[in-house]
Amino acid sequence: MILTLNVAVLLAVIIYVRIRRRVQARSRGDQWLTVAIVTVFGLLLAPTDFGQGVVDLVGQVAQGVSRSSSP
Repeated sequence: MILTLNVAVLLAVIIYVRIRRRVQARSRGDQWLTVAIVTVFGLLLAPTDFGQGVVDLVGQVAQGVSRSSSP
């Protein structure tokens, strides 16, 4: 579990650096690499307590939005 969090932190830093670059300077391959890195980051983060908390929070927000939009 500790190794997973360290890899997740490293991937978060890599994602931050890659997202800050200008969009016009990216090639299609570069965009796919960013998508792959973000996917791996999500898979590493999901089984942690923090990941489960984020999932619960997003679920509550989605339920609140769906309840407020229905008559």
